[in-house]
Amino acid sequence: MIRIYRDGELDDSELLKRNEPKTDVAGVVAAILADVRAHGDGAVLRYTEKFDGVRLETMLVSPAEIDEALAATEPEFLDTLRLAERNIREYHEKQLRNSFFFTRPGGVVMGQKVLPIERAGLYVPAGTAPYPSTVMMDVVPAKLAGCAEIILCTPCARNGKVNAAILAAAHIAGVDRIFKVGGAQAIAAMAFGTESIPRVDKIVGPGNAYVAEAKRQVYGKVAIDTIAGPSEVLVLADGTADPRCVAADLLAQAEHDVLSCAVLVTDSKALAEAVQAEVERQLETLERKEIARASIDDNGKIIVAADLHRGMEIANAVAPEHLEICVDNPFDYLDEVKNAGSVFLGKNCPEPLGDYLGGTNHTLPTTGTARFGSPLSVDDFIKKIQVTYYPAPAFRKLAPDIARFAYKEGLTGHARSALIRMEEEET
Repeated sequence: MIRIYRDGELDDSELLKRNEPKTDVAGVVAAILADVRAHGDGAVLRYTEKFDGVRLETMLVSPAEIDEALAATEPEFLDTLRLAERNIREYHEKQLRNSFFFTRPGGVVMGQKVLPIERAGLYVPAGTAPYPSTVMMDVVPAKLAGCAEIILCTPCARNGKVNAAILAAAHIAGVDRIFKVGGAQAIAAMAFGTESIPRVDKIVGPGNAYVAEAKRQVYGKVAIDTIAGPSEVLVLADGTADPRCVAADLLAQAEHDVLSCAVLVTDSKALAEAVQAEVERQLETLERKEIARASIDDNGKIIVAADLHRGMEIANAVAPEHLEICVDNPFDYLDEVKNAGSVFLGKNCPEPLGDYLGGTNHTLPTTGTARFGSPLSVDDFIKKIQVTYYPAPAFRKLAPDIARFAYKEGLTGHARSALIRMEEEET
């Protein structure tokens, strides 16, 4: 049963505690990465047979397989995917940024070029459940950024087929190539390149402990988005909130994973008790009730605060992936939000809206990293190049100051690089 705590009853270590996978996979992952780097496709195919139980002739998903997936997907769900693509695109279009240039006296030109990364690699898990929503969230910003090629890696079933909903989403979102490979071997293939799978510039997308560790180990060879932890939600609600809705929102996170974390912070003891009872009632109706039960019992909590302003202080300390503000006047509290991945305002704005159709991204900072991290965005698929032009007279004015800085740091070569250009003027 989800426990109720008074504000102050939990110390910081208990309040901020996140349960993380205990499996030590670093050594196993390092061996897989080295094998794939050395042996390419052969290693990837061996691991696919070993871990996924399927022997593949080719890893590339064919146009015929995509057509088959589209034909097998309900027309209503295809329409839902198209709606999601439109909403996500509309939101992320606002994130596009332009190159800029400006001038200073003396003919100086300064600027910044904004360019897309050439090739983006997306990972989409398909273990306990398929995630076509993740396809949409990862692909749309990459397309808007202007990446020349987007490739997707996702595990296949024992029959060698990729989940139809994932393929349909990839087609609608605009993926260029899809490979039926998962796990650490997929991350290795995208990081180093194989005969079939091209090396990418950045890898994004969630996965299990092996995928997360593989991303950690290849960082520096390629860029990554983040090391995703278990999903989490914090609901801030007052006594006017519907306990049925609040309980449903908590359980929507709890059903993801036994490590997921669902927290309610409220100023109403009556709401706290009503939600506690409602969680128990609704748990029994969930298809994934064993997972949700473990999550709620181990990680769930309800905290009764003196008022909602104190509740917001607690929320900022937790820095949740998702923050719901379930009150009639949610904008009154928006300025107080300092740490959160994605904020959902009002009683009719549950977190699953953001998972699928609202338009904001659902790839978010977890495990408290919202203190400094941000949602996946178009910015994740661009790079910036600085541009500087100084004519000789303008540079010579700065040369003595450049040399002064260089001497202070003991870098006489730097100083000479600046001062030698003044000697050229004198001669």
